[in-house]
Amino acid sequence: MPTLTLDQLIILLTRYVTETGEMLDLLLIGALALPAYGISGRATHDVDAEVVGSIGRLLDFLTKAQIPADLTQNFSGWSIVAMPPGYRDRSTILVDQPNLRIRILTPIDFVLAKLRRGTDVDFEDALLVVQQNRISSADIRTASQSAITASPQDTALFLFRKTVELFCQNLPEITEN
Repeated sequence: MPTLTLDQLIILLTRYVTETGEMLDLLLIGALALPAYGISGRATHDVDAEVVGSIGRLLDFLTKAQIPADLTQNFSGWSIVAMPPGYRDRSTILVDQPNLRIRILTPIDFVLAKLRRGTDVDFEDALLVVQQNRISSADIRTASQSAITASPQDTALFLFRKTVELFCQNLPEITEN
């Protein structure tokens, strides 16, 4: 399976809106967003995104292009741990073309999204974004508390708190400025 770059995705989605005439508003939530945070070299093969509106035609289009995709209308619902309220409103517009808008999470929201999932690759991505954007452990703890407060009470929150704490304890000192 070939790797997919952000530039390739933009070209592909531009073709999608041209061919279908549909408007597309997409919030990238996976590794394809990393170049927008100033991080290069992380290969990915798929698109992870929250989509405003219908997903079916876009998913069919990406499947025909042999691009795996995990698409949702509510990314916060991918985990018991909610995203911090307002994550959509805080997102940054990366591409704003006729019928096509591509956004990314703020760096801190991206880090929390990665910590919610918690795989080794997610921790590596989160660490890269923390270092590149000089995010402090205090900011991560504050944002994680906002996510916890917005989440249903569940034992998964205990694990998330521990994950955040371990991640913050292992951050290089450079991020504490």
